[in-house]
Amino acid sequence: MLTLCAAAGGFALDLLCGDPAWLLHPVVVMGRYITSFERFVRARLPKTPKGELLGGALLALTLPLLTLCVTLGACRLARRIHWALELALETFWCAQALAARGLASESRNVSEALQGNKLDSARTAVGRIVGRDTARLDAEGVAKAAVETVAENFSDGVAAPMLCMFLGGAPLAMVYKSINTMDSMVGYTSERYLYFGRFAAKLDDLANYLPSRIAALFLIFAAALTGQDAKSAWRVWRRDANKHLSPNAGQTEAACAGALGVQLGGDAWYFGEKHEKAALGDATRRCEPEDILKTNRMMLCGSVLLCLACAAVRLWIVRGL
Repeated sequence: MLTLCAAAGGFALDLLCGDPAWLLHPVVVMGRYITSFERFVRARLPKTPKGELLGGALLALTLPLLTLCVTLGACRLARRIHWALELALETFWCAQALAARGLASESRNVSEALQGNKLDSARTAVGRIVGRDTARLDAEGVAKAAVETVAENFSDGVAAPMLCMFLGGAPLAMVYKSINTMDSMVGYTSERYLYFGRFAAKLDDLANYLPSRIAALFLIFAAALTGQDAKSAWRVWRRDANKHLSPNAGQTEAACAGALGVQLGGDAWYFGEKHEKAALGDATRRCEPEDILKTNRMMLCGSVLLCLACAAVRLWIVRGL
């Protein structure tokens, strides 16, 4: 029951408070570890494909294990002191594992800048939540980038950690965040990370395979409840989800494209290089700033629906035991 309360409380805490800027986030600590570990192993292993694969494999092994040991150990210690302390700690970490409020807030800033015809400000705002180059984007490109990142991050920023925390509490949710952080930092196909980041990227693909598909289904349910086209969302998801280079990123993006009646995806620039990406959805109209807000509503509605579903399943399991 403690896990259920901590997970539900963590979701509520994230919606109410988000991530305070002044508070050190676990992802920042994970990022520092990744940077230090990469520097350490690159200086000691051969600068060959095999050497870089080994270094990347060691990173992909050690960070999740260290994360599990630290978080599980802290929760066990808190439990020995008092069950309320463990509940507070797990609730806090569950909230930090989620990004629903932050995602909605940051993308709303993009929409407001676009609606105020402040393209440079909109590019700066969207640059805080996307990994692509934003200097080349026009107004529609900025809107599409924001919609895509809200849709994609509904999966790995909300749905996946939520599933983990209802399944294994804060420790499992933080293990997932460590995997996702590794992928976001080294899981590129660039020359630097082609071999070093391969294990991290594959581990992230595995960790997100089921959550991304569950997230797409809940986004479709949310489309029906927020006035979007759920029927088209289902159709486009079934047709286009697997067109994306990633086995997971296209799931929620395709569903979102269908729900809005716009086309997402397409070529994008990363670190000065053009990457060809498949288009998802039908180009029945241009993507507009209002679509960012519509996507936010679907994301938040889908988050609530998923939380309720997870809580119901967890409660059923607890009572069954």
